[in-house]
Parts: sequence; structure tokens; C-alpha cells
Amino acid sequence: MAPLATSCVWYSTLTGTLRSPIETAGSELHGIQNPGFRVPPLIMGHEFVGHTSDGRRVAVDPLVSCGECDLCATGHTQLCRSRQLLGAHLAGGFAERVSVPESSVHNLPDDLDWDRAALIEPVANAVHAWALAGEPRGKRIGIIGCGPIGLACLEVARYNGAASVACADLSGERRAVAVGIDADHVGDALEGEFDVIFDAVGTGGTRRASVERLIPGGTTIWLGLSNADAGFDAAHAVRMEKNIRGSFAYTDAQFVEAITMAPHLDLSWSTTYPLTEGAEVFNQLMAGGTTTIKALLRP
Repeated sequence: MAPLATSCVWYSTLTGTLRSPIETAGSELHGIQNPGFRVPPLIMGHEFVGHTSDGRRVAVDPLVSCGECDLCATGHTQLCRSRQLLGAHLAGGFAERVSVPESSVHNLPDDLDWDRAALIEPVANAVHAWALAGEPRGKRIGIIGCGPIGLACLEVARYNGAASVACADLSGERRAVAVGIDADHVGDALEGEFDVIFDAVGTGGTRRASVERLIPGGTTIWLGLSNADAGFDAAHAVRMEKNIRGSFAYTDAQFVEAITMAPHLDLSWSTTYPLTEGAEVFNQLMAGGTTTIKALLRP
């Protein structure tokens, strides 16, 4: 992988004059509580937008691949064996300036405001999951989890012509948000059968439900990473020819597709806070003392 310094822009994120929000994501919360592969000291923040030094409004694709291996050559940059993530392996968006590869920087549409632009990365995850499911237009879609990724899957499914979308979440507040962006049915669990199910939680229980509620021959896409427990009946999956696919991140092209799609989506489920309240917001999210789905920090 070429050094970042050979191909980069200065990306202003936390200066007082910057008007862009910086997104606080669930993985950042996990990174504080359990660093895992994040090695302190580390500047986190993998979902961010802002200005370049020459004044362009841009979104940053945080996934940095080598660009040279067999997988990158076929467009599967998200599977690059030496991939790195800004905010996890490399310095991320919670800084005054960030050095990133020029190839990671994408101009924002004029009609996309900062708050919705900050949600491009979750939308890109949903775009990728939709593609892995075979772009199931006209199909019955189930979504488990109404957090940022689940709601992004709901919006992408609606945008792409799903016949119906049902969402499940244990939180009444999050179910209400799903209703507000046109979910056909919401509940604390999925009911009935579905052609495709997106599991945006990732526990043994939700993975089991994502397989059990599929039609024979249906497809479940696993996006959630809450824990490593599979939890499902593999023999049942074999007998009913059910398809189980993991979904990690997105390709470079799908990140660009998400930017193009974002102005046409609702994306009203974030809450913006001033940067000065950042520490308090993190503490509230970690303590479960807020119903905020996605918190954005604006300098």
C-alpha cells in the first residue's frame, strides 16, 4: 500500500470554521469500551464529511485498500486482505485535520445538506447489502434492528422498489422512526415469511430469526456484529436451501452510488449536537441514557 502522504488532501474536521458534522458511530462507542484491533493512542472517527483545503464539500470513503491485489483488481476492495479503516487502523475524523488518499475523497451534491451527508457511510453499507441480496426489487423484505444500518437498509429497499418492508426492534422509539420512513409493518420481532432479511443486529438470536423467517430458497444478509454467535439451525438451512451471506462495508463504486442516492432519501433519523457536547454525548450513549439513533457532532 502506498504511504498516505503520497496521495492525500488535508481534510478539515474539527476546526471552528468548519460547517460539517462529524458522525459518532456505534463502532466508535465499542472502540472506547473495548478497543479490540484499535491500538491506542488512536484518533477514531470513520464516518465524516467536511471541506478540503481548497474548499470542496466532500465525503470520505474510510476504507483504504491496497489497489493492487487480486480482489482489488476485480472491484472487491472491501475484501482486500490488507485493507485498513480510517479511524480504526489509521487516524480518523475526530481531529482538526485528517490526511487521506485522494481516491477516498468524493464531492458532495449541492442539494445534500451536511446532516444527511454525514450518513452516507451507513447508506453505502445498505447499498452493498442490497446488491449481495441480488437487488430484490418487488420482493418482501424483513429488517432486524432499527439502528442506523437497519434504517439505511429500509430506505435503500424503499428507494429500489421493494414490494414491502417489515422492521423489528425491541425499542418502541426506533420502531416509531421506522414507521415514519414508510416501513409497512413494525414489531418487536418479524412475523411471517420474507424473500430477503437483513440482520443489522448480529446476535445469535437475531441470526437465528433471520434464517427461520426466510422462505425456502430465500436469502439473509448479516450486517450486524454484536457478537460471534451464529445461533441458527444449519441442517434446516441446508434442507430449505436458504442462503446466508455476510456483508462487510462496500466497494468504492457503491460508496459513490450512496452519495448519488442520498439526496433522494429521508435520512432524518440523526440528531446533531455541537462539538462542545461531544464528551457528554459519548457518555450518554455508552450508558444507554439517550434514545438517539445516530449522533452527529458539528464544530
